[in-house]
Amino acid sequence: MHNVELLSRISVDPAVCFGKPCIRGHRIWVSLMLDLLASGLSIEEVLDEYPQLAREDILACIAYGAEMSRERFVEIPMEQRSA
Repeated sequence: MHNVELLSRISVDPAVCFGKPCIRGHRIWVSLMLDLLASGLSIEEVLDEYPQLAREDILACIAYGAEMSRERFVEIPMEQRSA
């Protein structure tokens, strides 16, 4: 899976989690996943704690962090809410 495909698993919605980047369809912050991985948890351990997620969701968080570390702007379309 390429980074573009992975990044499509990340969403930003001002009405969800204060507009922080989250795993699409969940209220789980990208930063939380990166913190868990940085603290030493493996992807498998994170998935055990969050069984509703897929391995690709964790990889998407890593890809998002990698893009942000390059000081590049990551275009994540805002969620559109219907009235």
